[in-house]
Amino acid sequence: MPKQWQKSTTSSQDGGNSVEVSTNDDGMIEIRESDAPDRVIVTTPTKFGLWLEGVKRGEFDRFIA
Repeated sequence: MPKQWQKSTTSSQDGGNSVEVSTNDDGMIEIRESDAPDRVIVTTPTKFGLWLEGVKRGEFDRFIA
């Protein structure tokens, strides 16, 4: 069964402007950009959750163009 990648509903659906997230068989979180699918960042669910909390609080808003 192929890996199921999830992207935000606000992402471009043509695949060119998206960040996608999945889990691997070890339960780790995998993150990739849709236009570079061979480059994957792997992190723990805890670290990913902490990062998401920071995103929700606006801690990374300065990186948005």
